[in-house]
Amino acid sequence: METLLSGVVILARWDVLVALLFGSIGGVIIGAIPGVGAAVAIAILLPATFAFDPIVGLTALLGIYGSSMYGGAIPAILINTPGTAVNALTTYDGTPMTKRGESHRALSLAYSASFFGGIVSILCLMVLSPLLALIAPHFGAKEIFLAALLGIILVIIAHRGQVFAAGMLACLGVFLHTVGLEPVKYSQRYTFDQDWLTSGFDLIVVVLGLFAISQAFVLLLEPNETPHPSRIKGTLLAGFKELLGHKRIASVSASFGVLMGMIPGVGEFTAQFMSYAYAQKTSQSPEMFGKGAPEGLIASETANNAVPAAAMIPLLALGIPGEALTAMMLSVFYVHNVVPGPQLFQNDMDFVMAIYLAMLLLNILVVVFLLFSTNWLTRIMQIPTRALGVTVLLLSFVGVYSLRNSITDCAIAAAFGVFGVILKRLALPVVPIILGMVLGGIMEVKLRIAMSRVDTPLDFIDRPIAAMLFGVICLILGCQLFGGILRKRLADPETG
Repeated sequence: METLLSGVVILARWDVLVALLFGSIGGVIIGAIPGVGAAVAIAILLPATFAFDPIVGLTALLGIYGSSMYGGAIPAILINTPGTAVNALTTYDGTPMTKRGESHRALSLAYSASFFGGIVSILCLMVLSPLLALIAPHFGAKEIFLAALLGIILVIIAHRGQVFAAGMLACLGVFLHTVGLEPVKYSQRYTFDQDWLTSGFDLIVVVLGLFAISQAFVLLLEPNETPHPSRIKGTLLAGFKELLGHKRIASVSASFGVLMGMIPGVGEFTAQFMSYAYAQKTSQSPEMFGKGAPEGLIASETANNAVPAAAMIPLLALGIPGEALTAMMLSVFYVHNVVPGPQLFQNDMDFVMAIYLAMLLLNILVVVFLLFSTNWLTRIMQIPTRALGVTVLLLSFVGVYSLRNSITDCAIAAAFGVFGVILKRLALPVVPIILGMVLGGIMEVKLRIAMSRVDTPLDFIDRPIAAMLFGVICLILGCQLFGGILRKRLADPETG
């Protein structure tokens, strides 16, 4: 109870509340504009948040992260174009409902399901926080190294059908981290006597290039489009009453979101598809899925909004981000010399509780805002794509230059922007590069610390948690290898 009150005191600061309001409403607007998304918005705003206290910067970014999916459901339902990537599954049943003249019902269900998923997720984590505070101190350098390695492996495996490409891109991210001065003896690595490589590749520069600038290039290269969604008529409160008739699907979907969010590299897509598959298999009318089934819409929106709060667990407890957005938030900690990990739960539990309360409040703010402003948001969606591309490009370069007042950083960001466009054209994932840079840095530091106490290979797994993590890594790699061999034999029976 004392921790909860301390969290309320931190959250009650005027600058934290302003950041929360700005982030939550801004995230809805960003999510409602097709072609931008939370990753682009957070990448652009990241340099500006470094000037604020960690709780203020994180609250603003969390607001965007947690609310963008609410806004992303609007174009997904009205014009069959997901505002954010994780709203893609919402189009399956949301758009058919709009075509039947039930757009107000679809939006109302999306808002109520998103709200339910977000609230359940945060309440679960607030209850689990004391347990996390007990477990976190048992993670030393060996355990965090193995957890980071497990995170990279899970991120790679999560890209089904692109495992090799994701693995190579993750290795590229680890390599990019090693460029410049190494952190112990300050010897140069891979600089080739080039002064501009001495400081290495800044994570924020790479993030802005791969996410924001590449998206701006895509918007500028594609034909100019101006969506014209129809106005919403009817009340948006009815969805909360209808959701009560689907309590089982909503509860199971929220559970999938919480569980998948806590596992690094898994995230919204796995939670959504598991929830959607469960809803379809247990529905009395499975043939309606993909044709405007309210259960499908509820499963999708509940699961994806239950993930953000859960994704903060590996970030706060171990300092290990599970996907690109939490990797960006980790940089806010580093800039202010706040080290997420076991010590954070041990010494700053009030800070952690303030973050959970902020996420709880942002869900309430977003729903209230959406109930009164959905028709206004449909006008925001009508921004021409090329005008949007120019705006994103300009803001991205301003953000890059503001980091170190360096034209070189702008050139590097532009190069990564072009590289990002190539990856998108080839349908290759960008996230493994960012997580490779972040987790590669964590692994290098923790491995150096751990090796000072290791004489034999078995010394690295001589503690229960380390042994368990090592066992999980071996199990996952074994299953992946066995599955690959099995699929190959099934595809080519003659070799079997």
